[in-house]
Amino acid sequence: MQSAKRAREVVFSVLRDACIDGDLSIPEAIEAVKDIFLENAKKFYKINLDVKHFDSKIGLSHNFVKAETDALQPDVALVRIIWVDASGQHRCRVVPKKRFHNTVVKNGVGLTFACMAMSSAADCPADETNLDGVGEIRLMPDLSTKWTIPWLKQEEMVLADMHLKPGEAWEYCPREALRRISKVLKDEFNLVMNAGFESEFYLLKSVLREGKEEWIPFDTTPYCSTSAFDAASPILHEVFSALQSLNIPVEQIHAEAGNGQFEIAMGYTICTNAADNLVFSREVVRAVARKHGLLATFVPKYALDDIGSGSHVHLSLWENGKNVFMASDGYSLHGMSKVGEEFMAGVLKHLPSLLAFTAPVPNSYDRIQPNTWSGAYQCWGKDNREAPLRTASPPGVPNGIVSNFEIKAFDGCANPYLGLASVIAAGIDGLRSHLTLPEPIDQNPSILDSKLQRLPTSLSESVDALDKDNFLKDLIGEKLLVAIKGVRKAEIAYYTQNKDAYKQLIYRY
Repeated sequence: MQSAKRAREVVFSVLRDACIDGDLSIPEAIEAVKDIFLENAKKFYKINLDVKHFDSKIGLSHNFVKAETDALQPDVALVRIIWVDASGQHRCRVVPKKRFHNTVVKNGVGLTFACMAMSSAADCPADETNLDGVGEIRLMPDLSTKWTIPWLKQEEMVLADMHLKPGEAWEYCPREALRRISKVLKDEFNLVMNAGFESEFYLLKSVLREGKEEWIPFDTTPYCSTSAFDAASPILHEVFSALQSLNIPVEQIHAEAGNGQFEIAMGYTICTNAADNLVFSREVVRAVARKHGLLATFVPKYALDDIGSGSHVHLSLWENGKNVFMASDGYSLHGMSKVGEEFMAGVLKHLPSLLAFTAPVPNSYDRIQPNTWSGAYQCWGKDNREAPLRTASPPGVPNGIVSNFEIKAFDGCANPYLGLASVIAAGIDGLRSHLTLPEPIDQNPSILDSKLQRLPTSLSESVDALDKDNFLKDLIGEKLLVAIKGVRKAEIAYYTQNKDAYKQLIYRY
């Protein structure tokens, strides 16, 4: 019996690692187990039966297999419980695996109310957030997001929801805010929003200058350079493999226009999953870069004299499994459906306010400048990369039809849950009010500077716009908005007084 048990453990270990490394899919691993043990049993016991093959594609969900294999991971010692705060920073608590399963899964981990009041400048509650060190929440792990960490197999990571007590969501929880507003979209209009992020980042190397450490681009090759990809290939292959093991689809990777800058475009999925994927992808990129002695940063403008980094997001609306953002009958002035136009018109209307969510630090506005493909004017265009909103017609979409629209004014300091929640809220206003889009801008908006409204040029301006936006206040929730605005005001005050402090953001984002 002991030898049989040992054999099972060895086979499981080998197949588990093959699945994690992407060499086998879960159904293929199941088929391998069947072949190994079933055939062995037939030979050992001289069984001559026509055994019906088990169809691994039927009746066995990914989450079930994942839960079963997770429970049998003998080498995992610690579990990281991850959340993203109001300033967009990733944070975690780490617990031993035994305690995680015995206590944390049911009861959560205690955390101060102040966790949603911290800025990028200080790990203490900001003024005017109505949150401080009094009061405690529970970080409740979402087990559907638990994975073995690809770059550190002795640990697992899981995303957490914020509850006042187990089963009772805290009104400041970013993941819950996105779910809640997504439910309004579903209940009122039978729509879900799908999203796909394009995440830009710099790879930096450490050098000593006059005895001080500085971080500079590890490479100086141009946009879409094959040499750039060659230079970063060991890192990018490892990133790709890690994302695959986390079930995050990757559509494209390329060198961007900045020195040492790259972009990873991730596949479409329902917006709640897209936000989770973005969080995990940032974790992967930073960790793999660190493993190779580099620092990866998603800061919007890490160097003021180089190209900025964004987290552009492509969005579409779906009803009963069908993309209803695009025109279905081929007749549409702009290639999109009436529902699509109304939703996008709501986003355009509220865009100045949305920047307080999607461009959340003063450094964000160093990126959102004319002639930088970041979208500096309140307008939209068809495949116009200088517009903050552009409709897209990717390969395979019929001529004249658009399948989605892109928001360019979204960056790597944004909390993706809060950013997407604010976008859906704005779109709901468009749907309720039956808003229409103005004519698209088919040239560089800066040429029309005198005719177009400039988007906020500072975080102060976007917070002012949010202050006046009663619709967002009603839908997102006044308490959560008060906390967000308090954090943003703390950012404004600190970086106004400390002009070079933005250089420290590379250690936080």
